[in-house]
Amino acid sequence: MNPGKSTARKAAAGDEASEGFTAEERAAMKERAQELKAAKRAGKVDGESAVLAKIAEMPEPDRTMAMRIHEIIKASAPSLSPKTWYGMPAYAKGGKVVCFFQDAAKFKSRYATLGFTDSAALDDGPMWPTSFAVNALTPEVEERIREASNFSPAFIESSRRMT
Repeated sequence: MNPGKSTARKAAAGDEASEGFTAEERAAMKERAQELKAAKRAGKVDGESAVLAKIAEMPEPDRTMAMRIHEIIKASAPSLSPKTWYGMPAYAKGGKVVCFFQDAAKFKSRYATLGFTDSAALDDGPMWPTSFAVNALTPEVEERIREASNFSPAFIESSRRMT
């Protein structure tokens, strides 16, 4: 059997797996391309405004969580610069994204995610967490976010205990 015909039939039948990326993933990639084009055109994009605009687009309760996380990161780690990354609020150091907030609605998930890229250098042994599910902001969660945005030893130690 010709593999191309099999794939074409699956795609015609609506098999989403054969298409590769979901509609949400394709939309995020398009947003990233637009972010890069805007940065090139403008020289420097106002990251703060872009992040606040993305947060304003989010449905509740993600919008409230994203705004509070934005406030915590800005206060705890003023050296991080807000910017959008694949259409999500993100925070960069030296131009490289180190952490981001992904609202649950973006990829139709059960929970929002606070994630860290490899530029955060959270390396701790052979395995460590790089993202956390967030469905409520308790005082304990807010403290962990403060520690995380500073990449403090306390955050790395508490993450180690979670794995």
